[in-house]
Amino acid sequence: MKRLPLMYTDAADWFVLLTPPEHYTEEAAWVLERIPEAKSLLELGSGGGHLASHLGGVEEVVLSDLSAQMLESSKRLNPAREHVEGDMRTLRLGRDFDAVLIHDAIGYMLTEQDLDAAFETAAAHLEPGGKVIVMPDVVAEKFADDTNHGGSDHEDGRGMRYLEWQFRSQDEAATHYDVHYSLMLRSADGSVEVIHDHHRIGLFPCETWIARLEAAGFEVEQEVDDWDREVFIGTRKQ
Repeated sequence: MKRLPLMYTDAADWFVLLTPPEHYTEEAAWVLERIPEAKSLLELGSGGGHLASHLGGVEEVVLSDLSAQMLESSKRLNPAREHVEGDMRTLRLGRDFDAVLIHDAIGYMLTEQDLDAAFETAAAHLEPGGKVIVMPDVVAEKFADDTNHGGSDHEDGRGMRYLEWQFRSQDEAATHYDVHYSLMLRSADGSVEVIHDHHRIGLFPCETWIARLEAAGFEVEQEVDDWDREVFIGTRKQ
């Protein structure tokens, strides 16, 4: 994998202002409704731990991410949870969980081979009957070029505003789209720094998501969440 985006490295301490943890309350509740009996959960690509901070009903939550800086941010938010630095394509902890969650970090899988590796990791951490919940930002059938903006302020006087621009590759055969961010970071002294950050995100049709999960040994159900996103829930076969 190429160098991680600045959002997850040099600007990781600002991520909490991009999408504050309180924005994930309803999404976490939606996830928990799908795994009501789960006592243990592994999140692959947990980022700053914002969604995980609302999984208090799960006794054991292990948070894994490729970015050491994001894990440090998550530790401040989720001090009682275990954190592991690792790539979702190769991570092997040698133990099983009731559920595996792969949120929007699955978007950094750019090929079907990447998807296979991530789903094999999920299967390796689940016993038969265990569930994986895969939540891509968008599937190919619903993708559209778009712009977005947002941000928030912190009690320490810092603030962030961002402009997000996403568009599909001009190569019609490409299995990705590009997202460019302009991140405006205001320090407590009022000075503002502007950073350009580029992300490349995998883009696949629903049939590919389902096929790759099935190939990894899952029975798959497809749902639409409360935000009109396609979600894929796999149950590990016997």
